[in-house]
Amino acid sequence: MLRKIFCCAFLFVLVLHLSPAFPQERAKLRVSSATKTLGYGPLWVASKMGFFDRQGLDVDLVVIRASDVGIQALAGGSLDIAGSAADAPIAAVEKGLDLVMIGGIINGLTQSIMAAKKFKSYGDLRGATFGAISLTSGVTFALRQVLKVKGLEYPRDYKLLVIGGSPQTYAALTTGQIDPAALSLPLNYAAEEQGFNEIGRFVDVIPNYQLASLSVKRSWADKNRPLLVRFMKSMAQTYRWIYQNKEQAVDFLAGEMKLKRDHARRGWEFYTQTHMWSPEGDLNVDGLQVVVQIYAEQTQLKGPVPKAAKYVDQSYLKEALKELGGH
Repeated sequence: MLRKIFCCAFLFVLVLHLSPAFPQERAKLRVSSATKTLGYGPLWVASKMGFFDRQGLDVDLVVIRASDVGIQALAGGSLDIAGSAADAPIAAVEKGLDLVMIGGIINGLTQSIMAAKKFKSYGDLRGATFGAISLTSGVTFALRQVLKVKGLEYPRDYKLLVIGGSPQTYAALTTGQIDPAALSLPLNYAAEEQGFNEIGRFVDVIPNYQLASLSVKRSWADKNRPLLVRFMKSMAQTYRWIYQNKEQAVDFLAGEMKLKRDHARRGWEFYTQTHMWSPEGDLNVDGLQVVVQIYAEQTQLKGPVPKAAKYVDQSYLKEALKELGGH
């Protein structure tokens, strides 16, 4: 009898040892996206194509328009991870909150200023009303800098009307509610097909920039490190899949974001060729330093301009890549 029990126990241990892995305990996470556009598409790929599931994550992905609002929700504890414009967590840290960026979403500027036919140049935009997702953060933060470089100051030379993200702004532009708009790629293609003029591309004015990132509370991250590493593994796997499966990725993004397939394809090509989507979900630290510099100038931050490293912790992604066999 004892021998039989011992044999059963031995076989059980052997099965445990040989099994590739038992399913991890499913963990709930509440994650936000500042908008539902192509640029934020990797979050939706991770959610809808099973990459969160593979890591045993039950992710509630919600859209919280306006990055500063999403960061407030993160600071208040109603979110675990916030996908937002990178300037918003910088502002929060400077106000004393214990937030940190752990990965990238959009590692550059993909916006174009599109306007009705009567507008031909930046100078023509004087007195115009722009649609915006927020008066200060996100794309508006970059827009104000682009226009400043081109000689236009807010609020002296133009107005901002809070409407929403790129889809809402595009709708407002095409119905004549606003004069020009900063549209994320590939909505600029759609506006061009409708007869609107491209005044200029953000990237031509600010070539290096970290537009959107993933942020967490440091205190929460410290207590939930294994969980956060699992999340970053799912994001790294998502970006790898997007890069390696063009046609499937384009099909998914076209359907999920309600885009023409050709626009989704051109968008995929742009984001991957320029690495505005990181191949493994990392941040563009040099681009983030540019955001910090602009933030310091716009807010007249006292003292020397902080280093981007103050706002970043890449250790979760590095650990995730190590477990995945990355570099």
